[in-house]
Amino acid sequence: MKSSVNHMRRFTRGAYLTNLAVIASQFHFQREAVAAFVTFSTLPRSNLQSPMSTCGYRSPSNLCHSDFATRCIREPTLTPSTFKKHPLRARSDNESDESKDQSLSAESAGWLATIVLPLWFVYITNQWNRYSINYLVDFSNDAIPFQAMNVDIGFDQAQYGLLASIAFTALYAVATLGAGIASDRFNRRTLTIAAALGWSAATLGTALANTYTEVLLCRVAMGLACAFSTPTAYTLIKERVPEERIALATSVYGTGVAVASGLASLSLILDTQVGWRSTLLVVSAIGFASAVATVALVEDDDPKKRTGQEFASDGTSVATDGSVLADVQEAVSTSRVQWIFLGSFLRFCSGLCIGVWGAPYFRMVFSDQQSEYAIAQAGISAIGASLSGLLGGATADWLSSNAVKDQADDPVGRRLWVPVVGSILAAPAWYYAVNSEQSFETAMAFLAAEYFVAECWFGPTISTLQSTVGPRIGGTAQGLFTLTGAFANLAPSLLGFLYGSMSGGGQSSPELANLLAAGVCIGYLSSAFCFAVAAKSPPPVAALPDKIENNVGSS
Repeated sequence: MKSSVNHMRRFTRGAYLTNLAVIASQFHFQREAVAAFVTFSTLPRSNLQSPMSTCGYRSPSNLCHSDFATRCIREPTLTPSTFKKHPLRARSDNESDESKDQSLSAESAGWLATIVLPLWFVYITNQWNRYSINYLVDFSNDAIPFQAMNVDIGFDQAQYGLLASIAFTALYAVATLGAGIASDRFNRRTLTIAAALGWSAATLGTALANTYTEVLLCRVAMGLACAFSTPTAYTLIKERVPEERIALATSVYGTGVAVASGLASLSLILDTQVGWRSTLLVVSAIGFASAVATVALVEDDDPKKRTGQEFASDGTSVATDGSVLADVQEAVSTSRVQWIFLGSFLRFCSGLCIGVWGAPYFRMVFSDQQSEYAIAQAGISAIGASLSGLLGGATADWLSSNAVKDQADDPVGRRLWVPVVGSILAAPAWYYAVNSEQSFETAMAFLAAEYFVAECWFGPTISTLQSTVGPRIGGTAQGLFTLTGAFANLAPSLLGFLYGSMSGGGQSSPELANLLAAGVCIGYLSSAFCFAVAAKSPPPVAALPDKIENNVGSS
């Protein structure tokens, strides 16, 4: 009897404190505490402990000092759809929004330092190792073996196209889906470390190679290792970054491509000083350093703590139905995801053609200004493309947040309008960049404009994909996304074959300019159409506002 009276006293005291918090919110007192109390008072019953629970009762006064209250403030569960269901919470709309923004700002340093930036460093070395050979070949008549690996090893344009695309993609395409599935089931930190060690060792092998076959085998091995980078990284970011910052976080990570491209461009300068072999040794060493940084900075990944998954007796995650094929089918089951994949494939085709053949083209056209081109390309890639990625992610988050405030039916889909606009604007910018061979400054200006408008697509696209498929198969979906990029490697290979046929095996800037202009611009405009259709496609149930709220709230 005495125990029951104590429970009733605690329950009455908790209700009194909850009502007092609501009254105080009208006078803007104790905003953080108010947000915790109001959140507690409106939580679904399934999330509360019963007063008669054998585990004991935790009153609101105790909850306001607990980790649970901190999660209530920090987790992005307060959406307009929630306000419609809970009028009491709507009274403190401004206060909860402000306190949530303050909490997110305070947390930013945490998720940036412990997850995004370390994985960003790994991604930079991934892309630098992958694309470094693009800047170490020279098909001009005055190329020397010390600086040009194609002259030293002995291979032509068609063989270079094979090295830069299909040789890398051969195992990469097969491994990328397996990497996505593995990231849903195993320790993603361990997979990231092993992958970084693998591609760094492959670059080391390339630096020591003496035959084309040896270089080819190293490229195949590098493809296998690089396949594990993005599926593990994007699912870790999706899991550990607040929903309101997910597009920005993925965009920060995605700028690793731009920074790596700038570093690869600067490899031209290093190449002239120490030769192509020593340049690759430097790139390889930095790749090994990224693996060490992951060990030191990234928190260990326990598969048992992931949301919405079951686990085998050994602690590894397994799909609910145990079928990998079912996961793949589920990931591609919606029209939005299908259009995202098609648009991404076309966008990858354009980007890879620029990445593989852009440097050889500009080196050929401006052969007397190679150092200036190296510096310009590095600045454009590292600064212009990075700014594009960051602004694209921030804009996508802004569009999505406004859609939530307006109680729109599909806030996630609005992110895709960023790559639509960017791809449309990139087409004419690239066309004029490759058709301005009379002026180096004009060509570089249009190239900078192309990078600035084109590279905004990655973060919004990835965040939309991850929000659409849900957390259980996020790695599988990311693996499929990476697979579209793997197949897109056929585009620069095809362009190399056509260029070799049209030029008779020699060098011809007009033919290469025409192929680059036509192929890249068609890819840009086609991808814009696909992203627009994806944005207008009906969202799946998992991406609806109410479902997003429930998914976040249960994590």
